[in-house]
Formats: sequence, C-alpha cells, structure tokens
Amino acid sequence: MILTSPAFTHKGEISPHHTCEGSDLSPPLTWTEVPSGTLSLALVVDDPDAPDPRAPVRTWVHWIVFNIPPTTNTLPEGGSLPDGARHGLNDWKRPGYGGPCPPIGRHRYFFKLYALDTTLPALAKPTKAELEQSMRGHVLDSAELIGTYQKRNDAHGHLRR
Repeated sequence: MILTSPAFTHKGEISPHHTCEGSDLSPPLTWTEVPSGTLSLALVVDDPDAPDPRAPVRTWVHWIVFNIPPTTNTLPEGGSLPDGARHGLNDWKRPGYGGPCPPIGRHRYFFKLYALDTTLPALAKPTKAELEQSMRGHVLDSAELIGTYQKRNDAHGHLRR
C-alpha cells in the first residue's frame, strides 16, 4: 500500500493549518494498492518524540480511525469519516484528530494505515493498545507516511527565530 497526503510530502513539514497553531484539522490522506481480501482499514497517527525529541519519554497518539471500508481510498481534510468507520481515543482522551502541538523541538508524526482481513468488533472508543490488540493476526499490509512539525510560536505567543 502507498499512503500520501496532498498537504505534505513524506518526511516533509506539516502545515501549521493542520496543527494546534492553526485550524487543527486533520490533513487529507489518500492511499492506493489496498490488497485483495481487505475487509477494513485502520489508521493510527502518533508522535514517538514526546515530549522532547532529544529525550523522548513516550509515544503520543494523535488520531485513531478503524473499520474504514476497503473501498474508501481517501479521508478528506477535517477527517469526516465514511459510513461504518469509527474513531478511537487519542491521548487527550477524546475521539477524533488532535494535531501536532510539540512543546519542544521538531517532532515526527507517523501516519500508519493498516489493511485488515476482518472488520473489527464493536469497540467503543479504543485506545491505541486496544486497537493493536484487536488487529493482532489480521494485518494484511501497512503503509506509513511521516510528517514533521516544530511550533512557530513559543509559550508566550512570540514567533520563534
């Protein structure tokens, strides 16, 4: 599978529009080459550089979507979901997208798409760990797109130089 976004290139910078410094809308995503036998897709967006890329402590989950129909090949900006798709919980303990908002330095954001040979059970609003447990043994293929972001403004709202 190949996962891309018209909003940023692989390993390129994510637009402030898609972050806490802008509209905080999820970037548009598009994918191709979904394997035959795929019954659903799942998306996880996380940041392994939290809180400081020089001394990461944890991976921060920004977005979880699962049970995306296999006939879907895009999520539009803002992340409106196709019929049947569901949100999981991000690390702010809410469903939906929470954009990049790194406290220190330039962080990497991993957009990971999984093709599954099943539709996942009626999970209420799973965490990343619960989703991964449910997907275990069902991943046919995966794709990854990495974006980066560093805040433009410091904690006082001043433009960084």
